[in-house]
Amino acid sequence: MSPKVVVAILNFNTRNFLEKFLPSVWHTDYPNFDVVVIDNASTDDSVEYLKTHQPKVRIVQLSKNFGFAKGYNEGLKDIQGDYFVLLNTDVEVTPGWMNPIIQHMELDIRVAASMPKILSYKEGHYFEYAGASGGFIDRFGYPFCRGRVFGECEKDDGQYNSIREVFWASGAAMFVRSKVWKEMNGLDGDFFAHMEEIDFCWRLKNKGYKVTCVPDARVYHVGGGTLTRESPRKTRLNFRNALITIIKNMSMGELIWKLPIKFLLDGLAGIRFLFLGHWGDTIAIIQAHFLFYAGLPYWISKRKETRTKLNPNKSGIYKGSIVWTYFIRKKNHFSQIEAQITKR
Repeated sequence: MSPKVVVAILNFNTRNFLEKFLPSVWHTDYPNFDVVVIDNASTDDSVEYLKTHQPKVRIVQLSKNFGFAKGYNEGLKDIQGDYFVLLNTDVEVTPGWMNPIIQHMELDIRVAASMPKILSYKEGHYFEYAGASGGFIDRFGYPFCRGRVFGECEKDDGQYNSIREVFWASGAAMFVRSKVWKEMNGLDGDFFAHMEEIDFCWRLKNKGYKVTCVPDARVYHVGGGTLTRESPRKTRLNFRNALITIIKNMSMGELIWKLPIKFLLDGLAGIRFLFLGHWGDTIAIIQAHFLFYAGLPYWISKRKETRTKLNPNKSGIYKGSIVWTYFIRKKNHFSQIEAQITKR
């Protein structure tokens, strides 16, 4: 019998996306899956819509908006299955999106998490910002993707169609073994939203697990369904959570010299936003740093959870600085730097 897959969709006031994209999930050609919608105390008619028009969906109603990370943790507490799929409400899946990933993960028990190729719903032949064809980080913890470096998304011409180990899988469509999810205590609820999947995958990698991308599986993502990429609130969460992710997961030897450089690069990002006229983003970066400093003893204490019994798998880390490579060396395609990414 095929492994049981639970597609878990976290919802907060996105009835329009549920109505538009949930039907595509039911057209999945995999024989053994359920759909659970975890509702983060929506104030629109999302739940009423599901009860009336999607009776096969299991609804988990939360008492308040826990955010993305803790929302999934709360919603999946009592859910049983072999695999969980974290799927955004603004994702349209293709019929064959599930089979290739489950088959791939069943062949290698060390693969704890995986993802499909994520293309833009609006521009179907281009990779989508949130994950593209697999996520990576540079030596200072800055994330980028196979098919997307900073804001530049490449056209998908099949150049990244190989299955490969990556550093992180996108939370927009992430497959994870339920046993490993529970072992890792899910996502870090302190993140609320943004960067939590990178922290989760980094913790997996520190334990020696693999994270992969299977491009034969394909989905289409609208992106920015809750917060747009230009949202100062998203900027604040991204910069704060990036610092938390680094402090939790990097070795002390790396932190001593890499964290000051990260502070400097964040400062330069703030200055750049200022010159671009994005005052809100500059202020958001300053706020992110103050929030990080205010909670520093707590963030350091979380290292005890992530820095024990380590067997680090460092594949998927770019040996250079993606900031320098992109802005100074003007390299904006993943293929231009692929040779400098660590492999097993």
